[in-house]
Amino acid sequence: MSKADFLTSPLSDAVDLPELDITGPGRFYNRELSWLGFNWRVLEEAENPGVPLLERMRFLSISATNLDEFYTVRVAGLRELARAGNTTPAADGLSPAEQLVMIDEDARGLMAKQQQVFVELREGMEKEGIEIVTRDGLSESDIAFLSDAFLDQVFPVLSPLAIDPAHPFPFIPNMGYCLALQLERTKDKKSLQALLPIPAQIDRFMKLPADTGKYRFILLEDVLLLHIDGLFPGYKCKDHFGFRVLRDSDLEVEEEAEDLVREFEVALKRRRRGEVVRLTVTAGASEKLRGIVMRELHVEPEEVIQQEGLIGIADTKELVIDERPDLLWPVFTPRVPERVQDHDGDMFESIKQKDMLLHHPYETFDMVVRFLRQAAMDPNVVAIKQTLYRTSNRSPIVEALCEAAEDGKSVTALVELKARFDEAANIRQSRRLERAGAQVVYGFLDWKTHAKISSVVRREGDKLVTYTHWGTGNYHPITAKIYTDLSFFTCDTSLGRDAAKIFNYLSGYARPATLDNLLISPHTLKSGMINLINAEAEHARAGRPAQIWIKLNSLVEPEIIDALYAASQDGVRIDCVVRGICGLRPGVKGLSENIRVKSVVGRFLEHSRIVCFANGYGLPHKKARVFMSSADWMGRNLNRRVETGVEIENATVKAQIVSQVMAANLADTAQSWVMEPDGKFNRHAVPEGEKPFNCHKFFMENPSLSGRGSAVAKDVPKLTHGD
Repeated sequence: MSKADFLTSPLSDAVDLPELDITGPGRFYNRELSWLGFNWRVLEEAENPGVPLLERMRFLSISATNLDEFYTVRVAGLRELARAGNTTPAADGLSPAEQLVMIDEDARGLMAKQQQVFVELREGMEKEGIEIVTRDGLSESDIAFLSDAFLDQVFPVLSPLAIDPAHPFPFIPNMGYCLALQLERTKDKKSLQALLPIPAQIDRFMKLPADTGKYRFILLEDVLLLHIDGLFPGYKCKDHFGFRVLRDSDLEVEEEAEDLVREFEVALKRRRRGEVVRLTVTAGASEKLRGIVMRELHVEPEEVIQQEGLIGIADTKELVIDERPDLLWPVFTPRVPERVQDHDGDMFESIKQKDMLLHHPYETFDMVVRFLRQAAMDPNVVAIKQTLYRTSNRSPIVEALCEAAEDGKSVTALVELKARFDEAANIRQSRRLERAGAQVVYGFLDWKTHAKISSVVRREGDKLVTYTHWGTGNYHPITAKIYTDLSFFTCDTSLGRDAAKIFNYLSGYARPATLDNLLISPHTLKSGMINLINAEAEHARAGRPAQIWIKLNSLVEPEIIDALYAASQDGVRIDCVVRGICGLRPGVKGLSENIRVKSVVGRFLEHSRIVCFANGYGLPHKKARVFMSSADWMGRNLNRRVETGVEIENATVKAQIVSQVMAANLADTAQSWVMEPDGKFNRHAVPEGEKPFNCHKFFMENPSLSGRGSAVAKDVPKLTHGD
């Protein structure tokens, strides 16, 4: 199917699903299986011959890291519900126990496929001069090199542990990897069981000497097994196997915690000791020794996965070496918007000229950092307010806020302590901000603050002007290099006023009575979206053009999905780009004939959230209603988080979102998968003779419309349906 066909062809291929009750739970697809489906798509990129070899290895590592997190959070939560006897079904009708059975089957298949892909990539790397050497393949010089490296770099960090009444079974941390050893004393054949934790502080793949242009690695556990006699003098190894532990990592926080920061510091320590949710062991391990490990870790047989091949596939990211740029993506340098260059780098003058939307990572995230750094140094700036959900350890944004506070400016930082897996970093940043003199607030205890807002109040003449930045992503300069997100800069008075109301709400809990251009969750964002969907259905019933374009990471909120189903039945054409989880079933007769769903997985991680309503004019059209948001359409985002949905009214920015960002994503055929009614995704078929369109390549080659202030870039896909 071509890009034009995807958007304009009638949905005559809608199918019946007689085995499902589409008037009941069967109208939804299970969110956990949908997430696993996304990770299958990530893994499929590791097999894609169009992707550079080492980038394929990176995709393999990402798929494994994703699966680890899925187990430590989602599977852990479902298991807890099942053990408590909870039979409450999910939206799709499956109980926690039923979901666990289906997850286990799919995830085991995924892990087996990861091993297969690793073998294929390893063979491809060997052909390119990158080799993983086994103990049997070591030369005498290799052994001598490893002996020195072991003593200097490894031995000081190791903690060999005997297992006997005097040495109880040690605690193995989350994602901890160990060797279980069956040893025998040479002098009297007495047996000893021991553990050798493999330290996470040392690279899993140790580099060996190699000829110029060649690269050789050996697994750290192989190095350890070579030196068992040095770790356990007088013993020899009779048997061994590796095992890796995943633990429950979902935090439980006391609702009435007096000191929220202190409570989270304690909770992070509890995470380290969470119950084991998955134990991966080397296939063929001694039943006796394996039984000891299982018993001591309180693991049931169904929670054990015997793995043929490499345990801890996530560690293969270490094999993605910079020394072979020919096996990596071509270097891409993000652009500095032409308008910012026209104003000699002055962000305030650039924004004052006209609203500006930047598309990261194609336009550099440094502009966001520059905006705050200039605010920190500008003597005319009197106040800065900032939300921080995820930050880097040495965040340039936090540095700018600290500098501004130390300079006497009024600085307020909303730090979200509940940003999963970034809690510790956020606690450190909040302490630093407080020391600098900033006012640090933590928002609501029951709701995460996920909105992405910066507000800078600047004195200009005899008035105060508010400059605001609204984002779909995090204020994180590292992830901003690989996540596709939108940054909207404006000095529009109404949006500045809206931002002030939101910050007052976050610090003082006083809900805004009115907002001019903003929808917020958990109050108006979901209801506002449903009202707009219903309005589009009314246009369809009245015979006017009716379309909705949606771009999200996840779409699972039942009320939203039901509103989309109803709109589809009224004749609204709905095209969705959903990167990850999708609980909506497209193309089902009597339910969703007019809905299509695709997923884009490629060089960059799609992260921006956009929704466009034709508003009776079709898409694309200058009178469409266009929103960018920090929120996915999930229950947690719409019901239990503070999120924003900003309506875009500037004509140039609106055209950029509709005719560039959305148009290119919908037109992509090179890195797209199309969702079927049964919830499965198939790679987008490209007709013979047609050149696939790659939206990431398009964005790398074409400047953003509002950032350059000129005509739409050439080669924008022309989507004329409903114009």
